[in-house]
Amino acid sequence: MDGAPIEDGAVRVHQDRIVEVGKFSELSALPATVAAKDEVVNLGEHILLPGLINAHCHLDYTCLRGRIPHQNSFADWIRGINAEKAELTPRDYLRSIADGFGEARRFGTTSIVNLEAFPELIAQLLPTRLRIWWCAEFIDVNPPVKPAMQAARLSRQTIGEIVSEALRNLKSIPYNRGGIGLAPHAPFTVSAELYRTCEKIVARDGYLFTTHIAESREEMEMFCEQSGPLFEFLKSLGRPMDDCGANTPLAAFLEKLDPPRSEAGSRAGPSRTGSVNRHCHRLLIAHLNELAESDFDLLAKLPQAPSIAHCPRSHAYFRHRPFVFERLNALGLNICLGTDSLASNTDLSLFAEMREFRRVYARVPAEKILALVTVNAAKAIQAEDFLGRIHPGYQADMIAIPASFETASAYESIINFTGDVPWIMIGGEQA
Repeated sequence: MDGAPIEDGAVRVHQDRIVEVGKFSELSALPATVAAKDEVVNLGEHILLPGLINAHCHLDYTCLRGRIPHQNSFADWIRGINAEKAELTPRDYLRSIADGFGEARRFGTTSIVNLEAFPELIAQLLPTRLRIWWCAEFIDVNPPVKPAMQAARLSRQTIGEIVSEALRNLKSIPYNRGGIGLAPHAPFTVSAELYRTCEKIVARDGYLFTTHIAESREEMEMFCEQSGPLFEFLKSLGRPMDDCGANTPLAAFLEKLDPPRSEAGSRAGPSRTGSVNRHCHRLLIAHLNELAESDFDLLAKLPQAPSIAHCPRSHAYFRHRPFVFERLNALGLNICLGTDSLASNTDLSLFAEMREFRRVYARVPAEKILALVTVNAAKAIQAEDFLGRIHPGYQADMIAIPASFETASAYESIINFTGDVPWIMIGGEQA
């Protein structure tokens, strides 16, 4: 991802870093005293590429694969996943995350942005070589989930204490190659106070900040029209609905972070200044499927374009309206891919996500599609200076797949690849 493919290429790795890239003949021509110290790994007829980066995933729900059939409404799907989660124990979640690690690794994923509902469980996991960006997920609208570990705490402690406790749990992970972040769930499940608390911490400490926005038509109905299945479902839970009726989901999110005020201090028309504009460069938005024309204006005016994690197969599962890739890309937004959870997908393969993306956007070059799970995804997690490319100074996170001589290019071979990835290296260690 740092130039044209190199035939008969080679990469020299020292400890956890890439130190040289070029043709094998050039690298092996170094002085004998240097070359003699090198251990040579000959992969044969394989394509060597950067490890893949999953920009949006919920490993908690790996165990829910195939458990929730397609529903008539997004609200019904929420009811379905809540019913399934009500039967899960902490041990189930731990097993689910560990199984997700194994499956992601099989498919050549080396880094994952994982939204974690139960940060207190992470310390019980065995260490993984994968790079995980652990993002504590928060909801504060009375979700009917049992065991409601997180929801119960919200009723006993202040929001600030909840977020601080989650961060303590994330920081206590003994061996973490990735990073940490905060993930208030979505505008329809998160209060303005919770959003602002998370944003202030992210602005101060530089953590990843990610949230779901405008995932479904029902979310647009709820915020724009005060109607629809999601509106009625959340209203029945006792959620205050006074933020509905005037905004799109994106505008509602921006307003929760940065409430507009008139000169007298009362609420006024939409204004996009202050903290949102200063810190949205740290923002990773999942989905962004439902947009009004006014939303494109809002996005165009943001001084730092956010990253967008699109999940092609989950998108197809829910039968959402087409993702407006061309318009978002034209605005300069950094678009990357994720798998979402297995409650709405069949596996954690980013190769399959690339194929589904190409099915819908056939005119996008294969090289650009691969960038969605390498270069672009690295940028989304503020890791573009050390992940996503095979380049001197970058982390030695690489995978190799068998070369195919039946495709027009190496990029086409990559997107068409199915099965388990036979060779993987993370931080200079073969995994």
